[in-house]
Amino acid sequence: MLRGFYIGRFQPYHSGHHAVVKQIADDIDEVVVGVGSADQSHTERNPFTAGERVMMITKSLRELDATTYVVPIEDLNRNAVWVSHVQSMSPTFDIAYSNNPLVVRLFEEAGVEVRQSPMFDRGELQGAEIRQRMTESGAWRELVPDGVVEVVEECNGVARLGHIAESDVPSGD
Repeated sequence: MLRGFYIGRFQPYHSGHHAVVKQIADDIDEVVVGVGSADQSHTERNPFTAGERVMMITKSLRELDATTYVVPIEDLNRNAVWVSHVQSMSPTFDIAYSNNPLVVRLFEEAGVEVRQSPMFDRGELQGAEIRQRMTESGAWRELVPDGVVEVVEECNGVARLGHIAESDVPSGD
């Protein structure tokens, strides 16, 4: 049995992430999705809580015919021990999937096999783009799985992001 690990901030989990998880699930037996920066929330870059992101991903993965686990991973800010931290917070895995050069390097130095994950429509399928569309009342729902829309609406995430993005500095100052 092969188990793979895929980590991201998922702010929010979007259709590009979903396509990657589906492809990983086609290649191996079980998928662990690590919700990175789990200790971060209520900021423009990280508006959603770890629990909200776990719900987004769990609801989105219901359709897959694969065993999946979603685990929050808090930031450690110590790269030399980051992989062992991830391993202590996650079910055991055989392969890590990432395109992030630092993440790839850290896993490889720890002796973990790393596979590059494909990128899907990176022009639109980026968390920053989706968050910007949310704050500007743009079209974002078609860029995320239905489970994500459900959670964002449940937690009033668009309004939260709008409030977070507001400035307390009067215009012209």
